[in-house]
Amino acid sequence: MGGKATKVKIQRVNKGAGRPRKANVERFPCGKIKPFETEKENVSVAMAARRRIHGFGKTVADETVRSPYAGYTLGRMFLDGAITEEQRQAGDDYAEVMARYHKTTGIPAPSPRAQSLFAVKGHEGEVTESLADRARKASNRMMELQAVLLRCEDGPQVRSTVYNVAVMDYEHLRQMPPQQLLWLRRGLIALRRAKAG
Repeated sequence: MGGKATKVKIQRVNKGAGRPRKANVERFPCGKIKPFETEKENVSVAMAARRRIHGFGKTVADETVRSPYAGYTLGRMFLDGAITEEQRQAGDDYAEVMARYHKTTGIPAPSPRAQSLFAVKGHEGEVTESLADRARKASNRMMELQAVLLRCEDGPQVRSTVYNVAVMDYEHLRQMPPQQLLWLRRGLIALRRAKAG
């Protein structure tokens, strides 16, 4: 097994391994670094990541990158000027209805990013009447909105485009071709009118 000399030799070999110790920082008695980053520094890291990942160039204002709309595809399309404020709101409302439908009916969220593959989904053994009513209302509302989208010109394409952008949040659709952008706008306008009417 080796004695003390072997342990000292191993410690000497491992001394240079790992990341170098941070210098000139305050530490707790246990050696842990005291938190010193300001909120501004934390936000700047998040903003740099958004700029890098989502293609916001250096010319884009910090307020735009900091906006909550920069956190999802439909919001980024709004910030890019591809859709209007009313259209973005209609897409957000549609996504909320779809999320409520999935939650109340017990159907797992459609996005693989939103799922826990090892969690059991669905309802407990006994479904109450109020839960069944909420599920029925959410299901009816979801089907109404699907019908609104399918009644548009090029209905199936409109429905799938709106669903993929608003619910599935596919980033590559931010750079969609003009015809697909027309379908998206058409669907969002129809959703807006259906809510107003």
